[in-house]
This record gives sequence, C-alpha cells and structure tokens, in this order.
Amino acid sequence: MFRALLFALTWLALAGPSAGDPGTHVSRVDPLTVLDDDFARHRDPAEWRGLAVSRIEFREERAAWRLWRIENVRHSRGPLWFVPHDNENAGFEAGLAAVRKYGGTLVAVDAGIADDGVRMNRAVDYGRPVDPNRNFDSALPGYARRILADLKPGMPIIALHTNGRGFDTGESRCNKSDPPGSGVISIRYCDDILRPSPSLHRAWPWDDDDTVAFAAFRNGQSPSTAFCRDAMVAADFNVVQERVVASDRSLSNYAVLHDLDYLNFETLDRGDGAEGLAEGRRRLLHIVDRALAMCAPQVRHRR
Repeated sequence: MFRALLFALTWLALAGPSAGDPGTHVSRVDPLTVLDDDFARHRDPAEWRGLAVSRIEFREERAAWRLWRIENVRHSRGPLWFVPHDNENAGFEAGLAAVRKYGGTLVAVDAGIADDGVRMNRAVDYGRPVDPNRNFDSALPGYARRILADLKPGMPIIALHTNGRGFDTGESRCNKSDPPGSGVISIRYCDDILRPSPSLHRAWPWDDDDTVAFAAFRNGQSPSTAFCRDAMVAADFNVVQERVVASDRSLSNYAVLHDLDYLNFETLDRGDGAEGLAEGRRRLLHIVDRALAMCAPQVRHRR
C-alpha cells in the first residue's frame, strides 16, 4: 500500500499526459506506410493487429525529438518498453514482439529527424549530438515526462539494447588483457560503478559475454536492493550490478533515484540481416520471459 502511494505521489510530480504538453505534437500513424527502417521490416498487417501507433514530436532546450509510441490497445496495462537507440534494431524487434505478448506500451526514439538508423540524435541547434539514453536530467523534465507518460503503477520499465563486442580494457579494473573493445557493456568489465556477477554455467543466452542484465541500486545500499537482482543472480543470469552515486543521465540512474522498477537487457549486435535480428530478438525475449516470471508475475502473457 505504501509503495503504491509513493508511486502515485512521485508520478504526479514527474509525469502527465504527453499529448497535452505545450509544444508536443501527437499524431496517429499507419504503421504499414511509415517511412522508417524499423517499420519497413514489418509490413504484414497481422503484426499490427491490436496495436495503435503514434508519432510524438517536441522540442526541449537545443534538441528536437521524435518518438514512436506503440500501444497494445487490448492490453494497455503492461510494462513500459523502451528502445532508446535507433540503430539497435534487434531491440526494436524484441520490443515489438514483447508489447504484443505482454501488453503495455513501447516507446522507441526515432533519430530520423536528422538521420535514420543512428544512435545519437543529431537534430540539435548547436553543440554535440544527444544520446537518447543520457538525457534523463532534472534540468530537462519534458523528455523524461514524455518517455515515461505511459508507465502504469505496479508495472516495470524494461529497456532493450544491443551492443558491440568487447569493452574498453583501458577503463576496466579487471580482465585488462582481453582483446580491446569499446564501452563498458560486458560481463567481463568492472570498475567502481559496475560490478559483474557472471553466469556460472554459461547456458544460452548467457554463453555470450556481451549479453547482460543490469541491476541498478543506490550508493550506500546493498546490490540486493536492486529490482530483480537477487532472482536474476539465482537464475544464473549475467548480471551487471550498477551502483548509482549521482545521476549519469541514463534511464537506469533516473529510475533508481525515483524509485521506479527498472530492468535493462542487452545482447550482442549480430547485424541487421534476418538471422542476426532473429537471434538478437530470441535472446532478448528469452530474458524478458524469465525475468517477468520471476519478478513481475502481475504482468500476464497475453494469449
């Protein structure tokens, strides 16, 4: 009861209907005609049965934004699925399948205002392009409010990503003799913030160092306080435990600091061919199925 009240009070402060926000343009679209690479892969009307698709456009500070909102209108009470990077196509594939299966709403950032299928939003008036997963900032409240507008009480946020192989060995505190890569998304990477708990048996889909689940927790608390962390470790996931000290403007940090249940699943980018996308989708959906069954039984599989 207390948690539900806390969520409601937090949400009144943070959210609000995006369609009613000044400067926000929301329009219904036909997914079969959208000129976007993600939609072009899905021209079968059966895939969109029961789904409503909207385009949300707005400006905040120096950036213009476009979001795709895909709602399961038959089962709107479900998770909030989030795909922040337009070039992570297997994430979109998994998100579309997941919103059909479990209900709720999928929000995907479209970088196509300036370029299509890229990671960063380049539609800026000045300065560097913006990472859509590094824009959750209290100084930019409109972005988070619009992304999270469809989050329902008692439902988790589930972010879906793909990533490159390997990690920056120069930044890691462990496994520094590994082949050099980029970034930090690997179960073999560790530093003061990211603490790996690797799978012991390495069964699929955890046979891959670059397939991981994130569990974020507040500085000064135990990793066990992270949503679903203990269950995922017990189920032999590759779990990256993320200690949140001060916000890095990511959604994982934002969710922890606002007491929102959040899961982030990543798998290796295997390319945009049919086989690569299918394998990425299978891995992400398998992880989603296991995690929801363990940690969010209120989310029902829609048959």
